[in-house]
Amino acid sequence: MNLKDIHNVFFIGIGGIGMSALARYFNFVGKQVMGYDKTKSPITDELVENGIAVHFKDSLDLIPESFKNSENTLIVYTPAVPSSHSQLQFFQNNGFEVKKRSEVLGIITKDTFCFAVAGTHGKTTTSCILAHILKETGTPLTAFLGGISEDFNSNFVLEGTDCSVVEADEFDRSFLQLSPNVACITSMDADHLDIYGTDTELQQSFKDFTKKIKPGGVLFVRKGLPLDGITFGIEDGSDYSIENISIEHGTYIFDLITPSEVLKQVRFNKPGRHNLLNGLAAFAMAVQIGSPPHRLAEALGTFKGVQRRFSYQIKEKDFVFIDDYAHHPTEISAVHQAIKEMHPKELVTAVFQPHLFSRTKDFVDDFAASLSKFDVILLLDIYPAREEPIEGVTSAWLLDKINGPKKKLISKSDLIGEINNCKTGVLVTMGAGDIGLEVPKLKKELTYAS
Repeated sequence: MNLKDIHNVFFIGIGGIGMSALARYFNFVGKQVMGYDKTKSPITDELVENGIAVHFKDSLDLIPESFKNSENTLIVYTPAVPSSHSQLQFFQNNGFEVKKRSEVLGIITKDTFCFAVAGTHGKTTTSCILAHILKETGTPLTAFLGGISEDFNSNFVLEGTDCSVVEADEFDRSFLQLSPNVACITSMDADHLDIYGTDTELQQSFKDFTKKIKPGGVLFVRKGLPLDGITFGIEDGSDYSIENISIEHGTYIFDLITPSEVLKQVRFNKPGRHNLLNGLAAFAMAVQIGSPPHRLAEALGTFKGVQRRFSYQIKEKDFVFIDDYAHHPTEISAVHQAIKEMHPKELVTAVFQPHLFSRTKDFVDDFAASLSKFDVILLLDIYPAREEPIEGVTSAWLLDKINGPKKKLISKSDLIGEINNCKTGVLVTMGAGDIGLEVPKLKKELTYAS
């Protein structure tokens, strides 16, 4: 497929974070872009503001005649859309070029110098840090990000076309569509077992991904993963390592050890050892394109963050409100570690919305263990996303397994009332469903109440 021959691009699931980045790209390069999504959101509002038509009803009548020309119209869809979707079926049955988001991303980035960040955790933050420090050191790039970078205020960056930064998503084996020059694997914890069946199959897919690296390319892996590559880690003798960590006013200060030099007094402002690892991985990747290490290290200190990745909503003397996308037990534990490191004496109330019935079922005991670390737990119902309910898999079942006397199952409608009782210490909201839409309301209510 030659993208130069495409005039129209229709997205099914255009409001997704990865899909919307692609929509912005095609809009920017002058294609006619429109699409469908199930629900209105801040992302779809921004797309409309950028001149991209979005509708929220699965109806063939909403597809303009100009988009019904199969010769010059590309259809991009997300695997989260059910196969019964009538618009998807129409395009599939009428000779249109219909591709998954990952396939299109692979086509766009194939002829660029491609940086790809893979891993069950950390890829969004690492990708955003990488895009930021490359831009700050003068590298022209295009970036397709899985979150809203606070440095770019977007999930899409177009500062040049020679170099690309992408997330290599393991869901549905999407990352096997990429051909990176420099790749990184941050983690390989069991996840997406509804797709892979076993942890062994998931790990095999990461091994398959490493074979997609272009000849002469470079692979970075977190030390301890069962893969051969240049290692990175914290105080563990890795090829790229962070040593001598201290904290001043919520900022990490450390030495950054590379195979050829030691950079002292490097600063990084995002809490959590997991975020230090993300920053280190991004730094190591950026070195491969020839960016000066000392300038990259300086740029780490100016990284603002990613929306819903340990994002401070309120930060006052007696009360802190943090929002995070954490939806896996490992990520929840990382959030807890970061909070206790930065706010060691505070009582911590956690609001968690489980994401997917299958993930809750597969890791229920691990979820219970990670959530039991918090002082107070407010648990919302499971967000189903693409799934149908599984008998017996409920938030009440998970709640029963959580240790601790201060735990409660609540509805979103009761959230503000419950949280108004928690106006001291630290409040953290976590989850990958629609809990993020509640955060602005909570911030407004809690700011007003204070």
